[in-house]
Amino acid sequence: MTEFDPRDRIVTVFGGSGFIGRHFVRALARDGWRVRVATRRPDLAFHLQPLGRVGQINAVQANVRHPDSLAAALRGAEAAVNLVGILAPWGKQTFDAVHAQGAGAIAKAVGEAGLANFIHMSAIGADARSASAYARTKAEGEAAVRAALPRAAILRPSVVFGPEDQFFNRFATMARIMPVLPLIGGGKTRLQPVYVGDVAEAGARLLRGAGQDGATYELGGPAVRTMKELLEYVLATIHRRRLLAPLPFSVAAPLGSVTETVNKFLLGLLPREFVFTADQVELLKHDNVVSAEAVAEGRTLAGLGITPESIEAIVPTYLYRFRKTGQYADQHPA
Repeated sequence: MTEFDPRDRIVTVFGGSGFIGRHFVRALARDGWRVRVATRRPDLAFHLQPLGRVGQINAVQANVRHPDSLAAALRGAEAAVNLVGILAPWGKQTFDAVHAQGAGAIAKAVGEAGLANFIHMSAIGADARSASAYARTKAEGEAAVRAALPRAAILRPSVVFGPEDQFFNRFATMARIMPVLPLIGGGKTRLQPVYVGDVAEAGARLLRGAGQDGATYELGGPAVRTMKELLEYVLATIHRRRLLAPLPFSVAAPLGSVTETVNKFLLGLLPREFVFTADQVELLKHDNVVSAEAVAEGRTLAGLGITPESIEAIVPTYLYRFRKTGQYADQHPA
């Protein structure tokens, strides 16, 4: 009997060219998969090529609004991953179109292709009854996936951090320019930041057959921190002193609506670090941590045999650039 060669197996990764996607692609290529990255702009996915062997990673065009493109992207594949998601709506890229309808379209295409091995990326806080459109459509997407593919694995990470993240980098950018940083809701919201490499490893292990069939995994790092504690950590890491000013939800929400409207009027020319929305303010009204139920049932990183990386081990390796003298900040003449 000939030994099975993993290089003969294709996994299609929808949304594989983004922040989380590139780490997924790296993990899957390391495991020997041939990775087909399905994205709206294949011409912007060349940065993925060095993550695998020559010819191992290939980008193809696909759009969740075009079922034929989804079917073509899945042709010949044995597994699929959906990482398509947005943090704020823009134009036709609405939360409903991407998180709900898009997830449903991909799950339907995966089912029609006869694939049982499927991973869907959601988020902690997904709730069909949420006042946040982001959280509500994430829950609708999960429901659509479950309806089409009951055995699919769903990943719900907390805030994801890593070199290209839009969390720690965002606040470090603000701190470099602004003398005051806002603490929305007083900075009391509890988060459990998780390293993007650990999220990708969880997905890779699930595709290898680890974990519980059809389970929803909640992914968080080793520590729970408040927003205030995280901003204080950013300031300490980049060696800057800034005033942290509490901003009540009642003030932050309308202010978010104003910045969002102004950014649309300016055709998106405002730096994204300085744009926040009323929907994001709504999200901050609720803690974003792994539930006690997920821990008890082993639906966590630990349940997959993964020891999560801490922010202290990873974040300084990329935030050093925000110090006044960059990587030389800790060097002193003899």
